[in-house]
Amino acid sequence: MDNTKRLEIIESSSKQVSRGIFFSTIIIVTSFFPVFLLTGQEGKLFHPLAWTKSFILIIDAILAVTLAPVLISFFLKGKFKTEEQNPLNRFLERIYSPMLHWVMRWRKTTLAINIGLLLVSIPLVMSLGTEFMPPLNEGSILFMPVAQPDVSNTEMKRILQVQDKIIKQVPEVLSVLGKAGRASSATDNSPINMIETIILLKPRDQWRDGLTKAKLIEEMNGKLQIPGVVNGWTQPIINRINMLSTGIRTDVGVKVYGQNLNTINDVAGQVNAALKGVPGVEDLYVEPVTGGKYLEIAMNRPELARYGLTVDQVNEVVESAIGGAPIASTVEGRRRFAINVRLAQDYRNSLDDLKRIPIQSASYGPVPLSAVTTIRYTEGPPMINSENAQLRGAVLFNVRGRDLGSTVNDAMQKLQRLESTLPQGYYLEWSGQYENLISSQRTLKLILPLVLVVIFGALYFAFRSVREAFMSLITSPFALIGGAYMVYFYGVNLSVAVAVGFIALFGLAVETGVIMVIYLNDAMQKLVAEKGNSAETITREDLQEAVFHGAAKRLRPKLMTVSVSLFGLVPVLWATGTGSDVMLPIVLPMIGGVFTSATHILLVTPLIFLYTKEYELRKFGKIDVLAVTH
Repeated sequence: MDNTKRLEIIESSSKQVSRGIFFSTIIIVTSFFPVFLLTGQEGKLFHPLAWTKSFILIIDAILAVTLAPVLISFFLKGKFKTEEQNPLNRFLERIYSPMLHWVMRWRKTTLAINIGLLLVSIPLVMSLGTEFMPPLNEGSILFMPVAQPDVSNTEMKRILQVQDKIIKQVPEVLSVLGKAGRASSATDNSPINMIETIILLKPRDQWRDGLTKAKLIEEMNGKLQIPGVVNGWTQPIINRINMLSTGIRTDVGVKVYGQNLNTINDVAGQVNAALKGVPGVEDLYVEPVTGGKYLEIAMNRPELARYGLTVDQVNEVVESAIGGAPIASTVEGRRRFAINVRLAQDYRNSLDDLKRIPIQSASYGPVPLSAVTTIRYTEGPPMINSENAQLRGAVLFNVRGRDLGSTVNDAMQKLQRLESTLPQGYYLEWSGQYENLISSQRTLKLILPLVLVVIFGALYFAFRSVREAFMSLITSPFALIGGAYMVYFYGVNLSVAVAVGFIALFGLAVETGVIMVIYLNDAMQKLVAEKGNSAETITREDLQEAVFHGAAKRLRPKLMTVSVSLFGLVPVLWATGTGSDVMLPIVLPMIGGVFTSATHILLVTPLIFLYTKEYELRKFGKIDVLAVTH
């Protein structure tokens, strides 16, 4: 073969696939539009994936139609082997050809099997649980118990120490660090009755056999049952994300809005009672809006007048004796500190001591504080939370042992009757991870139909035929079959990660279908070139033989397209590092879908193509041949 002839073949071959490659890239990039529109933490997590994949595909498409033909012209030289001479291709054809012959012989059976598998996958997907995101294993645990709001500093310190000792006795625990109350930060508004204990765990190979993180939490939770303390278990990173994004420190929360704290507290108690016993609800806790202890010092004005004292004098004594009064400041390096003075703790740690605090009067000398005031403890809100110009309480809980969506749906049904009896001006609102779940589902539902329209348009411009575009697009539901089965049998809940996996699978399936249709149309062109385009010269047997040739004789490039995607994804199934639990739900639908989409494209797509051409030949007296050009 002379060089001119070789370059002509390379040029014609490049033109044959260039249109398919270009529009396949557009289709895959378009399929990722829903990922770009995700917001919040799911957007932060998956936007880099979508951008990276899109840029790689765009550059790949440009190189495929510009650089690749040039490189082929340099390196593809010498003596070439035909498809029949390739041993791998002969082996694949030996397996594939009988299957394709069987499919073309038993057409209705083949279609019935595929449709049956598709129909079975629908209830499988519908039976899956739902969650916002698969829980990322951070490698540590955050233990957040909450005591009664009137607990003392001394008792809270004792509880913290007891809990840390119990936790440290668990063999899998490496170290424990706990704090009660708030840190020296304006963003940490934790009350004194809330503990945050970070539990660092040993490497997984040092754990007891058969022990999982969920079982470890269950074991520690059983050992830490302290009266008056409600346990809560989460992870440090996700806890901070939840608190900053939704104001809820657990997986799910029911916010109670109203105008009166006592009524809000009563409604929150009713919500708490209704949610008890709901499967999956754990660490149920009512955020206290009442029950805080306050020291009230009420002025006795007649006695103040009798002793010649003023309210300001009494307030100054109370401030300096109990709270502390600034008397000077000190400078240490670049920092300045105020010096406060107040009574020693032994003189202010009980009501009797406070009542004996002296107040100097002009006429009667020192007068005890109890002589001119009434000192007592009263109850009030330990912390006042407000949102949207309304007071807010909350009922918090985590979800364990069950998916988030089903748990919240059951909880909503429990609260339906309660919501109808709420006082006027009071209402409930679901928050936490469920809020993110609903937001992401709404975004995906709105954009997916638009994406399908854009992909169909790209297919139409690729083939300039509505029938060919529809035939390429119809492969996608059958690609979802394997993804649905894979996700179901792995026991993975539907989440944003699974949705991203199905989105990537959708583009991959359409791309592989486009390659098959290109080769089938190439076979039609050769058939028309040999026998003409007329029902008088083309028989059904000719069509069947041409479709068989277009499908079987170009088997290797189709399997290469599928294999490259498959081999790149399979290692994730055995990954165990940090982040693997998020990657697994993404690749599961892709791995399962690659198998079923490849099977459908290799067996069913030629059959549907054959049906289409037979219909065209019967109705129009000729077949629609697509010219594969730029």
